[in-house]
Amino acid sequence: MNKNNRKQDALNYHSQGRPGKIQVVPTKPTNSQRDLTMAYSPGVAEPCLRIAENVEDVYKYTAKGNLVAVISNGTAVLGLGNIGPEASKPVMEGKGLLFKIYADIDVFDLEVNAKSVDEFVTIVKALEPTFGGVNLEDISAPTCFEIERRLKAEMNIPVMHDDQHGTAIISGAALMNACEIQGKKLDKIKMVVNGAGAAAVSCTKMYLSLGVKKENLVMFDINGLLTPERTDLDDIRLEFATTRTDIKTLADAMKNADVFVGLSAANVVDADMLKSMAKKPIVFAMANPVPEVDYDLAVQTRDDIIMATGRSDFPNQVNNVLGFPYIFRGALDVRATAINEAMKIAATHAIAEMAKKPVPEAVNLAYNTTNLKFGRDYIIPKPMDQRLIVEVSSAVAKAAMESGVARKAITDWEAYYEELRSRLGTNDKLLRNLTNKAKQNPKRVVFAEADNYKILRSAQIVKEEGIATPILLGNEDKIRRIMRENDLDLGDVQIIDPRVKCENMEEYAEFLYQKRQRRGVTLFEARKMLSDRNYYGACMVQFGRADALISGLTKNYVPTIKPALQIIGTEDGVNRVAGMYMMITQKGPVFFGDTTVNENPTVQELVDITVLIERSVKQFNINPRVAVLSYSNFGSNDGPIPEKTRETVKLLHKQCPDMVVDGDMQANFALNSDLLADNFPFSTLNGKPANTLIFPNLESGNIAYKLLQEIGGAEAVGPILLGMKKPVHVLQLGSSVREIVNMITIAVVDAQEKAEASKPKGIFDKLKGK
Repeated sequence: MNKNNRKQDALNYHSQGRPGKIQVVPTKPTNSQRDLTMAYSPGVAEPCLRIAENVEDVYKYTAKGNLVAVISNGTAVLGLGNIGPEASKPVMEGKGLLFKIYADIDVFDLEVNAKSVDEFVTIVKALEPTFGGVNLEDISAPTCFEIERRLKAEMNIPVMHDDQHGTAIISGAALMNACEIQGKKLDKIKMVVNGAGAAAVSCTKMYLSLGVKKENLVMFDINGLLTPERTDLDDIRLEFATTRTDIKTLADAMKNADVFVGLSAANVVDADMLKSMAKKPIVFAMANPVPEVDYDLAVQTRDDIIMATGRSDFPNQVNNVLGFPYIFRGALDVRATAINEAMKIAATHAIAEMAKKPVPEAVNLAYNTTNLKFGRDYIIPKPMDQRLIVEVSSAVAKAAMESGVARKAITDWEAYYEELRSRLGTNDKLLRNLTNKAKQNPKRVVFAEADNYKILRSAQIVKEEGIATPILLGNEDKIRRIMRENDLDLGDVQIIDPRVKCENMEEYAEFLYQKRQRRGVTLFEARKMLSDRNYYGACMVQFGRADALISGLTKNYVPTIKPALQIIGTEDGVNRVAGMYMMITQKGPVFFGDTTVNENPTVQELVDITVLIERSVKQFNINPRVAVLSYSNFGSNDGPIPEKTRETVKLLHKQCPDMVVDGDMQANFALNSDLLADNFPFSTLNGKPANTLIFPNLESGNIAYKLLQEIGGAEAVGPILLGMKKPVHVLQLGSSVREIVNMITIAVVDAQEKAEASKPKGIFDKLKGK
């Protein structure tokens, strides 16, 4: 991996466009003068007066109830140390982003220039009227302990130092489940904790709350074993000092230990230490980015081990995002005055119990597995599991009510569960899930336009991220020059120039000649056609030497798709291909089609396109709700387009009775379920908005997605080419690097699914299919 490129990517990510990662977005209309008089003067006076009369009304008339302060003084930022409050701001913005995307909580990040306990506490206390909760972050120990203790005692809103309690809650859940799987009792296990910082202290306190006995626990810091004789320990760490005299080193402590918990430094545990542990050991090596012991070394050394790390590329990731968004969500929703031990314990148990439940198909798909289930490699839920917001938030809310810190009671829990689900929408979570799935089984992607910086940069990204293995087509000298000039490193990437004699050319030429000889193509012309990289790349995919083809960045759509259609062709049973865009909007993904291929489809062609798109949407684990669009609503206007779309829907209702589809209808009725229900209560789409829009012709679909992309701020992922026998995807002319990476990800997932569908079935599967 090129470190300079990665550093520059990080700087570009934070600086390009609007600097930073978060912004304030109005939640009320602001389009008219009346709107502005309501938003500010004189309309704002009314809620001010109500709040003055009853201060609790601040939750009714302002955003306080969904607003958390993420506060740091920059004294212990990630692994960077005391870098100051300004330098901590990117991290605090990132924490705010996680609050928003996982739990729909708004955040102001506050970086304060205050190092003493008194100064920090004074500043934060003064901000209490603004916020519904306070998340303390990246504050050095031991100061962080006293700051949190005082703020919790002196403030009347939830306060939590996530560095301490987040890891404690998640690893506590993991410990309970690991002990259950390994057949160990919490009150009997012998535990070694390496590290004595804020997180390690809080984790250890959590384990004691769960049942671990203090006499069965030893703790180390950078200076060695914590003992009463040491003069460099504060009262907090002295709590965990041991009087045992048989232990001098970490290696001594590991002998016959049941559990090792690391919150320290890389590679402090070796194979011999692992071998000396008790049967069925549990190792939580949570140092980041390099754990206390390498995962592969651990599982090779002990086949009876349960191993967890802080890394996403190994099983059992201890990730704070499993906890803090949902803990604050539950606390805010009952207007809790604190986040107490009962709430943290409730979150721990909720996370632990979730891992024992059947895993939703969406999570299996996101991690490219069919059988995630409770066991050694799955002791805590995955971060992408959307059940977390319901399970953890509701458990925390209930604990707050039962422990007496809730100022608002939830009485209709089913309604609350639904409210929590609706907060998530799907937004770009779909893209994150697809990326995760692609990484589980990367495919070979051939790039027909590799002599282009954007393509090469995208190829480097997907190679580094483990999404795909690139194959580059083009002049090697030119490609190498572009890579050198832009400091791109693709390692041992395969580069093929079809214009010079290369491997398999005669095989491809003979194949193309056989397919096109009755269309006037001679063997000589077939060889000549293969100098076109789109023809050569399509042949690579057809012959299984690549899994997907990406092209179209610098060429128009038709000359790009034509070679693939001639060489690869359409899927069995598919009459025509179609182009679909996935529009990532604030309200979730909406699928548009056809946007790129069929200029003015007939009724039957529109039926074929709709069937193809509806089937494709299902592959994203989304239930399609299809609206066939027109400038008419159910016959309100006559004309060729309304008549065509009405006939299309009639045929779809007849031929595909299980499809949720209706039309003809205008786009606003399709996307506004209240408007549709009020005016057309008979529609089969009533209840929820449509998420799949079928356009009557190419011009309307193409215009619509580009308008939404440029004016509506939606992210366009596509065009996704549907109906090909093997994965071929044609980029939008002039796509950005991000858009290219998204399309490569789609292509890899497409290749995974086509490969799975082509596997020969056993007799049992065939019988099931019947």
